[in-house]
Amino acid sequence: MEHPENDPRYNGLKVNKGIAQPPSVNPYLKKRVRSNAYTVAEYVEGILAGDRVILSQAVTLVESSLPEHQETAQAIIEQCLPHSGNAVRVGITGVPGAGKSTSIDVFGMHLLKKGHKLAVLAIDPSSERSGGSILGDKTRMEKLSMENNAFIRPSPSAGSLGGVARKTRESIVLCEAAGFDYLFVETVGVGQSETAVHSMVDFFLLIQIAGAGDELQGIKRGIMEMADGIVINKADGDNIDKAKMAQRQLRNALHLYPLPESGWTPEVLTYSGYYNLGIAEVWDMIHRYIDFVKQNGFFDLRRREQAKYWMFESINEQLRNGFYRDPEIAGLLTTLEEEVLSSRKSSFVAAREALERYYRRG
Repeated sequence: MEHPENDPRYNGLKVNKGIAQPPSVNPYLKKRVRSNAYTVAEYVEGILAGDRVILSQAVTLVESSLPEHQETAQAIIEQCLPHSGNAVRVGITGVPGAGKSTSIDVFGMHLLKKGHKLAVLAIDPSSERSGGSILGDKTRMEKLSMENNAFIRPSPSAGSLGGVARKTRESIVLCEAAGFDYLFVETVGVGQSETAVHSMVDFFLLIQIAGAGDELQGIKRGIMEMADGIVINKADGDNIDKAKMAQRQLRNALHLYPLPESGWTPEVLTYSGYYNLGIAEVWDMIHRYIDFVKQNGFFDLRRREQAKYWMFESINEQLRNGFYRDPEIAGLLTTLEEEVLSSRKSSFVAAREALERYYRRG
C-alpha cells in the first residue's frame, strides 16, 4: 500500500496523498535552449533587427579564437559591413581612478534622453598571472546597464591588447549594423591600448583629475598628443578650484604641442560625473569637433586611414598566428630555445633560422 497507515487495522487513522510537487527543473527550459547554432543569415537578420541577444552571441563569435567561430564571425561581419559606418565613435581613456565608468554612465544617459542608442565596448584588464578578468563595467554603469537602448560589452584583454583591439574594431561594425548611433570604446587606461583605440574612433576623449601628480606625466604626455578633447572630472565641492587650476595648466601645455592634422585645437573642460554637472558642455564640444572635421574632410580621411591600418594589423596577426601554430615550427622553437638558453646560439641567429624554415615551407 502507498500508506500503510490507511490499513483497516489502524481504525480512525487516515493519511491523504497531499499535493503533487512540481518538478525541480523548469519544464520549459529545453524549449528555450537552442541545440543548434544560428546560421549566418539568422545572425545577420537578428543583428539588423536590433536583437541584443543575437548581437551578444555574434560578438562572442568575434572574440572566440576557434577557427570555425572566426569563419562564421567574418561571414557575419562581411554582410553587416554595408549597414555600418553611421555612428559617432568616441574613445574614452584616462588614468585609473579618473572616473571613466561613472562618466560613461552619465554621458550615455545624456544621449539616451535625446533619443539615441548607445553601445559601450570596454576593454577590461585581465590578470597577467591567472588570466582572470573582473568584467565589472556593468556594475559601475548602474543606470546605463538597465536601459534597453544601451548595450554594454566588456572584453578581457588577456594580456593581448592588440588582439582584443582588433576584435573590438569588428564588434563596432556589428553594433552599428544593429542600429546603435553612438559608440563608446573605453580603454584600460594604463597607456598601452590607447594607440589602438585611437585608430578606431572619431573622437578621442581624455579624462583627467586635478592633482594627479608628476608620477603620471609620462602617461599624460603620450596620450595628450592623441586627445581631441580633455575633460577634468570631479570638479565639484572643494575640488572646483583645483580643477580650474588644472584646466589652465593643461590649456597652457597644449600650446606646446603642434596643431593636430585635423586642424582642431583640443579643448579643455571641467565637469563632475558624480553630480552630473557640465555634461551638456562636454557633448557640445564633441559635436563641434565632429562638425568641424566633417566640413574640412578630415572625418572621412581618418576613417579611410583607420580601415587601412586595421587591414595591415589583421595581416600581421594572421602571419603571427600562422607561424606560432605551425607544428613543425613549434618543435623547432623548443630546440632553438634550449640552444639560446645554453648560449650555444644567439637570439638573433635563432630567430633567423626559425623564420627561414617557415618561409621555405611556405
